[in-house]
Amino acid sequence: MLGYDWPRLHAALNDLPAALLLVAVLFDCAAWLTKRDSLRSAALWTLWAGVIGGWVAVVAGLRAEDAIEHGEAIHALMQKHQTLGLVTMGVFTVILAYKLFRRGRLSPAENSVFLVLGVVGAAGIVWTGTVGGKLMFEHAAGLPAATLRAEMKNRDAGHEHQAGEAHEDAAPVDTAKAQDHTDPPGTAPHKH
Repeated sequence: MLGYDWPRLHAALNDLPAALLLVAVLFDCAAWLTKRDSLRSAALWTLWAGVIGGWVAVVAGLRAEDAIEHGEAIHALMQKHQTLGLVTMGVFTVILAYKLFRRGRLSPAENSVFLVLGVVGAAGIVWTGTVGGKLMFEHAAGLPAATLRAEMKNRDAGHEHQAGEAHEDAAPVDTAKAQDHTDPPGTAPHKH
């Protein structure tokens, strides 16, 4: 599939819908504050794109669950990530469906309710992403055990830098002092 397996496809697909849904909530908030129809329209179109893309990312994530090696810790986090993703997408899907059903003509009370739901959905996106990040960065979910063992062996071996290249733990070099510098003619005297 264009060089992607399900875990990589999920990783490639999940950022844009999350950003679109967050922006849809921001557009809704701005429309509520300014009463501008153009912002209300932008919120609806952004919501459409975010919901469609979000469900595609969810499907890829569900398929990725069966494609990666994992133990109990990763499995528990995957279940939490999955539940959060489904609930979050459910919230945004309900918002979109209701707005389409009402053809975008919401009463002030309805608008307030869906604004609050949008903020709840935005919090869900952040929480879902936090758990997904924990899966990847704290548990190396998606990395085959053989690849992880090889990487650990490689890290244990250390590395050498090229001549003139600083090590990560070296003190930063003040490049302004290291260079001889001449000011253009006519420049007033000053210190660097």
